[in-house]
Amino acid sequence: MILPLADVPAPEIDYRELSPIMATVGGSIVVLMVGLLRSPFARRTLVPALTAVTLLAAIGLTIWIWEPGDREPIIVRALAMDTLTLGVSILFFVSGLVTIVLSLRSDAPREAGHGEYYSLLLGTITGMVVLAGAENLITLFVGLELLSIPLYVLCATELRRRTSLESGLKYLIIGSVGSATLLYGLALIYGAAGSTQFSGIETAIGERVGLSDPLLLTGIALAATGLAFKASVAPFHQWTPDVYQGAPTPITAFMAVATKAAAFAVFLRLFDSTLGLSQLQWAPALAALATATIVIGNVGAIAQRSLKRLLAWSGVAQAGYLLAGVVVASELGLRATAFYLAVYLLMNAAAFAVVVARERVSEHGDDLASLELLGRTQPWLAWPMTIAMLSLAGFPATAGFIGKFYLIDASVAGDYTWLGIVIVVGSVVSLVYYLRVVAVMWMGRYEVELPGLPRRRVKPVAGWSPEADARAQPEVAAVAIVFAAATIAFGLAPDPLFDAARDVGTALSNLR
Repeated sequence: MILPLADVPAPEIDYRELSPIMATVGGSIVVLMVGLLRSPFARRTLVPALTAVTLLAAIGLTIWIWEPGDREPIIVRALAMDTLTLGVSILFFVSGLVTIVLSLRSDAPREAGHGEYYSLLLGTITGMVVLAGAENLITLFVGLELLSIPLYVLCATELRRRTSLESGLKYLIIGSVGSATLLYGLALIYGAAGSTQFSGIETAIGERVGLSDPLLLTGIALAATGLAFKASVAPFHQWTPDVYQGAPTPITAFMAVATKAAAFAVFLRLFDSTLGLSQLQWAPALAALATATIVIGNVGAIAQRSLKRLLAWSGVAQAGYLLAGVVVASELGLRATAFYLAVYLLMNAAAFAVVVARERVSEHGDDLASLELLGRTQPWLAWPMTIAMLSLAGFPATAGFIGKFYLIDASVAGDYTWLGIVIVVGSVVSLVYYLRVVAVMWMGRYEVELPGLPRRRVKPVAGWSPEADARAQPEVAAVAIVFAAATIAFGLAPDPLFDAARDVGTALSNLR
């Protein structure tokens, strides 16, 4: 029987909880409209400023609705605006602000259209928030696609550069495969549990469907594979180095942090909370993936001369470390993952800001040679890069050290001591390429020439000369300095991040 439209109850929508998403959606529309104006001031100055105001407003609204503890999902229980969603959302918004600053002198907004570029950026951030807060299989997939489609376009926004178009095409094809795999897995989970709601799936597991049900386990495996594509988890990481190198560097910096944070947020919500009862079935497989990811990422980074490819392989290894927090399926693991995602933002923002500054003025582009003797000529860039590399390697007195220690502690407490040892070994191996970058900046050309890896010489961006320095792009140098300083500050006094991670840990009340 079909009810008359007047008899269909309207869903209850909590607009206060939904306000951060409303801000980004509304902002993307306003930015797109303003971008249609012919005035150069409107396109080059007003559009980025409105985008930044939108993200600052979203941060303010997120802080306004921040309440630790378990909270009821909103919009017919399809979206959870709890501290897990809000915590990673702040990372998305800050990453967006960094991208705006790094894009001010980039060719990408000018070639693709300023309004379109920044509107797409706000669109993909909206998708990330929806994905991180998904409490329904349909909402999860909608969030994933809303995240991915604008990002495919953003990777190809330097229209006159072949590698940028190639990056967008590769990301589109491989991302579509990952999305299809995830969708098939979600369909199988629905078929086994008989519900698209996360709460319904959690109730069904162990009651209506057995923990060893082949349909459920196949769905979990395919869902994990689809999310692994987005998180750059090996062996589903093949797209990462090529896409990172080809995309505009501000977009690469955004992808390196925000996309990973969104993928791991939904990893935590789906696997640790909804599928927590079947942890004994899926945790060993994810632990094996984490180990392979750490090994492959660190080994792959050793031979790289391109800084963007090096950071891409580094990001693969970092995904392995983060996966340890998912494997243990505990509140401590959730806290450790949230903490490390925050410090990962600080480290990568500093590193990519230096890459942006150097590739615009150096004849070597993003090649390692662009950093030669940077410590003597531009110490205000060399020091942030040094701090970022040491923090990524896990040196004491940096936020990266605290984050890795937190993940190791969670692994040991969750009876995965051997995985904690893998994290330590991986960090030691990573010193080979992180210290290589540091050595080049302070000691000159200090690396072993590897066969088959010739230097790639890139023409500098039009309008810049090789003699120009960071003083001509002060906003980029400011990003590097501020985030490097924050990396040290939170390494010496991590209590504020610990408190935020503790609040995030209260979001999933069924964790042990």
